[in-house]
Amino acid sequence: MLRFICALCLSAWCASSIAARPERTLRIDYDFSGNVHEQHISVAELCSFAGWAGRTAHLDSIPLRGNGDITLTDLRTGDTLYRQSFSTLFQEWLTTEEATQTTRSFENTFLLPMPTDSAQVTVRLYDFNHHVSSTFSHKVYPHDILIRQLDHTPVPPHRYLHQSGSPADKIDVAIVAEGYTAAQADDFYRDAQTAVNSILSHEPFKSYADRFNFVAVAAASQDSDVSIPKEGLWRNTALSSHFSTFYSDRYLTTLHQRDLHNLLARIPYEHIIILANTYTYGGGGIYNAYTLTTTHHAAFRPVVVHEFGHSFGGLADEYYYDDQYENYYSSATEPWEPNLTTLHDFSQKWQDMLPKHTPIPTKPDLKHMDRIGVYEGGGYMSKGVYRAFQDCRMKTNETAAFCPVCQRSLARLIKFYTDKQ
Repeated sequence: MLRFICALCLSAWCASSIAARPERTLRIDYDFSGNVHEQHISVAELCSFAGWAGRTAHLDSIPLRGNGDITLTDLRTGDTLYRQSFSTLFQEWLTTEEATQTTRSFENTFLLPMPTDSAQVTVRLYDFNHHVSSTFSHKVYPHDILIRQLDHTPVPPHRYLHQSGSPADKIDVAIVAEGYTAAQADDFYRDAQTAVNSILSHEPFKSYADRFNFVAVAAASQDSDVSIPKEGLWRNTALSSHFSTFYSDRYLTTLHQRDLHNLLARIPYEHIIILANTYTYGGGGIYNAYTLTTTHHAAFRPVVVHEFGHSFGGLADEYYYDDQYENYYSSATEPWEPNLTTLHDFSQKWQDMLPKHTPIPTKPDLKHMDRIGVYEGGGYMSKGVYRAFQDCRMKTNETAAFCPVCQRSLARLIKFYTDKQ
């Protein structure tokens, strides 16, 4: 009987150590490097700061596969303490012609709950056929003296624009200024409020607004606007962002993730929107990394919502043009993104939402734009990839809303992050 009671106590201790609210955040900075032939993962630095703004339920599972995942495991028990999936600029770059000719490295930063005992972290990257392309494991000791403590780093000016409750219970989104000087802080706060209003005007964010906090962080740049390489303009900004990522004129990103996360070290956050102070059109959104978009172009409102669909929701682009160097999707695999299918395993997607006798593929019909189906074209490919509606926020800036398939996926994700059971 004593042995049985001890076993129960040990089991309860292990469960509580997983379910207990973490007191600190472990931040791990990595370098992902390589080319199309081989990829490498290495640790740059471990940091820590007080508090945990991430989810407190479903810690050992992920809602979407992503193009990679990171897993924190208790070394003594083997229990999974935390998992998160992600996508990266590095993996996008691997689909470019440049990746066949040279080797590059990219910064990547991940937030995990600080373990209370010795742990192991494993990072895996997947190719576009869902095969593991690189994996790396390393140990973490919570009392390691070389984990940099960030509890006393300077806190940039910030302001809550939408606050529903404690960071421990809500989805915390930090909106960060890029290319705004200190004198333009008020302009940034107005633009950030526009971004919040735009996101919360779209379903399902509108219905779940009480599950979000949005905080605007007025990081000051030396120069106004951002870098535009094709015009020879290189500006000194807080995050060193620039257009022409991968030589695509509209693709605006920052390669300086450590600078970004250093700015936010003492502000509760788990998702990030970066607002660029420019009239030039463009942006980008990377799943569980960040959204970056421009604030003074006429399409700012729909674009920030679209890009947040990428970075928060893991939604794929539904437009197509067939001019990429390498296709992202193969008929041999089902996309992990919830709003596209190759019909390889359509039962995972919106098959349950289709009316009976819906033809697959579905022929476009401009008279019935609100009819769900299986329409060819999406994920930059005109053939072999299908979407659920003829138009959607993930396809064009002109459409009014996310389609019902995207809305359902976003609602599921919101509930995954915030439901306690």
